[in-house]
Amino acid sequence: MIPGFWLRGESWNAIVPAIEAAGHRTHPVTPPGLDAVDDDRSDIGLADHVAAVVALIDRLGKPVVLVGHSGGGAVAHSVVDARPDAVARVIYVDSLPLGAGVAINEELPVVDGEIPLPDWSFFGDEDLVDMDDEIRAEFRAKAVPTPARVATDPQVLRDSRRYDVPITVIACEFSVDVIRELIESGDPFVAELARVRDATFVHLPTGHWPQFTKPAELSSTIVEALTQVDG
Repeated sequence: MIPGFWLRGESWNAIVPAIEAAGHRTHPVTPPGLDAVDDDRSDIGLADHVAAVVALIDRLGKPVVLVGHSGGGAVAHSVVDARPDAVARVIYVDSLPLGAGVAINEELPVVDGEIPLPDWSFFGDEDLVDMDDEIRAEFRAKAVPTPARVATDPQVLRDSRRYDVPITVIACEFSVDVIRELIESGDPFVAELARVRDATFVHLPTGHWPQFTKPAELSSTIVEALTQVDG
């Protein structure tokens, strides 16, 4: 379970119990450089986050399902490219597969080689649906700056077998119809997604952080996606 920017493995805490109660083992990941606010993360890039998840898969030694939220979806997609035979499915939580040569987000404000959680005014209204003051305060209190290069390094992909791995996209900010319209129109934003051979789309209407705003709904949606895994 790969968190998005500013988040550690503990950001999945509200949904882990329901997933494990359904009979699954969870492995929440804290990406390199996010152990503590005062970590030195100046030399950490996207490849380091990918390598950490690949190493976890190799240690487990059996096929896994990857769950990637936001920027963690790009990490998940690169992991699939690195280990296509070791991933049974990818679940993208308000995220999509990122194409080769594309950066996750080059517009986030960088401060001394890292990206602190911006002011809430930086985000769009659609990001902040259901994010009440209590949730915002808790998020900010736990947020850890993201290494700048994780956001700006280009995605590196080499193995076309990644398109054979089934995926589930849990769309929060935008409806499934919008995503399908983008695919049908040939929009470059979804070019990588369009090449995946087996994609399921589910709409979970809320903001960009459903693990905080709709944890029960997100956990049940993930459990349902897990029922689609062969074996």
